[in-house]
Amino acid sequence: MTSPAALAAERIPEAVHRRRWAILGVLMLSLLIVVLDNSILNVAIKTISTPAPTGLGASQSELEWAINSYTLVFAGLLFSAGLLGDRIGRKKVLLGGLAVFGIGSALAAESGSPAQLIAFRALMALGAAFVMPATLAVLMNVFEREEQPKAIGIWAGGVGLAIAIGPITGGVLLDHFWWGSVFLINVPIVVLAIALMVWLVPDSRDPRPGRIDPVGVVLSVVGLVLLVYGIIKGGELADFTDPVVLATIGAGLVVLAAFVVFEKRSDHPSIDVTYFKNRVFSAAIAAIALVFFALMGVTFFSVFYTQSVRGYSPLQTGLLMLPLAAAQMIFAPRARLVVDRFGNRATTTAGMLVITATLALFGTLDADTPIWWLEVVFFFMGAGMAHIMTPTSVVIMQALPREKAGSASALSNTFRQVGGALGIAVLGSVLSTSYRNGIEGHLGLLPAGARDAAGESIEATLGVAAKLGARGEGLVGPANDAFLHAMHVTAFWGAGVALIGAVVVAAFLPGRPPAQKEDAEPELVRSES
Repeated sequence: MTSPAALAAERIPEAVHRRRWAILGVLMLSLLIVVLDNSILNVAIKTISTPAPTGLGASQSELEWAINSYTLVFAGLLFSAGLLGDRIGRKKVLLGGLAVFGIGSALAAESGSPAQLIAFRALMALGAAFVMPATLAVLMNVFEREEQPKAIGIWAGGVGLAIAIGPITGGVLLDHFWWGSVFLINVPIVVLAIALMVWLVPDSRDPRPGRIDPVGVVLSVVGLVLLVYGIIKGGELADFTDPVVLATIGAGLVVLAAFVVFEKRSDHPSIDVTYFKNRVFSAAIAAIALVFFALMGVTFFSVFYTQSVRGYSPLQTGLLMLPLAAAQMIFAPRARLVVDRFGNRATTTAGMLVITATLALFGTLDADTPIWWLEVVFFFMGAGMAHIMTPTSVVIMQALPREKAGSASALSNTFRQVGGALGIAVLGSVLSTSYRNGIEGHLGLLPAGARDAAGESIEATLGVAAKLGARGEGLVGPANDAFLHAMHVTAFWGAGVALIGAVVVAAFLPGRPPAQKEDAEPELVRSES
């Protein structure tokens, strides 16, 4: 049995322990800007898709890349960023990441074309990749093990806060300023976060850090980009048998297979595949990837449903998403209590089933569905998310030693981002293909070139209809009908993916843990020290 002296030696320094909640606040502020950026963008994508000077005239595939350039770079660099934080110090990595994120945000705000926006979003992702894993790694090094579930629950609740603030902030900005303001708002938050971090946050590192794996990083990013590009291109063409689409997807799968082989043989892999021999760890990672696959794909189209079909403004759309955020803020910090009572398996499986049901309910929404019904769906979606993210994050972070916290956090966030990127690509392509098939028969009077562009998305169709004036009014109804059908198809695909996630966690996550007699011992050690 571990002696009191040994336990005391492993505990957090008293000076750090006293300010641990203030440190958590700074970490949540850093997390806030990373999540805030995507939640703000969700209500801005319709504005960005409108022609200049209001927006950039981005097509649906360009919008998908504006989101996925961020998520792919973010996911591809997360693990190396976690290792770099373990090696040189998490505080240094946090400060550098925040600075790069702020610079990228300022440049994105001044983008003059969709291509520039995609590039600057990738730069923002470079900074964010160094922020996200370091926040959770620092958390694990300033809280004792018995307080970690509570702290992680509050940390996860910060995601809900960002989801709440983001769409509303984005709506207010878009009502009063140009679209670039949704990125420029990040800059003052970055400045405040850096100042507080320099003052409060202690540095920490792994005494035996791993080596950086540049070959693995390149292989993973190239493989994911090729795979996602092929999927998005297939949706854009509404033809997944096109030779270019098949070749690109095939090349992506080959590169990713080479990445796995290289990682297994490397003595300093980006992703240590031995972690996945633990079935509980693997199931928790899979749950995060699958739920974000489903959610990111479905929330991508929900903005077009509320703004294009229902006619709500960006601010109103942001307010409509409040129940989702409120549910996360309410339930995420308390999810650990549910886990204590019912166990990880029951809690997470129930959360996955709730997500499955809410995604399926999107398949019932029409142009005249009472808006309060959408609010109910959003609330239960947020509640389901809260009871997935908190228990799976605790399982993942406690599966590895504290000094490997950066690696565990990076793995969790890598698979979340990869799941989200693939969800936007796959479900976005399902949406695009279904929409094109539904609207094609109504575009016969348009010139061939305009017909192809108008069929890509509902915004493209409505844009052409507006230019045609009275002659284009006949396109509005068919566009709404085609989009609603495409949304229903996509929602049921997302629900199917979430159901697979429920099966995985029900099969492999642990049940209710037995009571630990030594639970009170750490507090006794502190009181005696």
